[in-house]
Amino acid sequence: MKKIYHLETCKTCQKILKALEPLDGIELREIKSKGVTENELEEMRALTASYEDLFSRRAMLFRQRGLNNQELGDLDFKNLILEHYTFLKRPVVVVDDKIFIGNAKKQVEGAKTALHG
Repeated sequence: MKKIYHLETCKTCQKILKALEPLDGIELREIKSKGVTENELEEMRALTASYEDLFSRRAMLFRQRGLNNQELGDLDFKNLILEHYTFLKRPVVVVDDKIFIGNAKKQVEGAKTALHG
């Protein structure tokens, strides 16, 4: 399975998708219009250490809701991601049993290698 969870309006996601081309045979999953299902989130979680790894602390709602002043557990991170798409760190690239989360150079390079060898 090759799947990329991204936000279509995000300039960083657009830049990374361009860097990962060609995208033939890769499912592109736009998270704003379709959201993230619990099953999809479970699949991502199975490839990483925690839901917190998938959580974006940069989301504007994180500070607006005062979540930065709260102690959150792994289940909280899961529920927040399911509640609103902006809490998913992006992009998330899933290639078989590997996952690459976020826009750090190391993650993008790893995704590119996993996708295209």
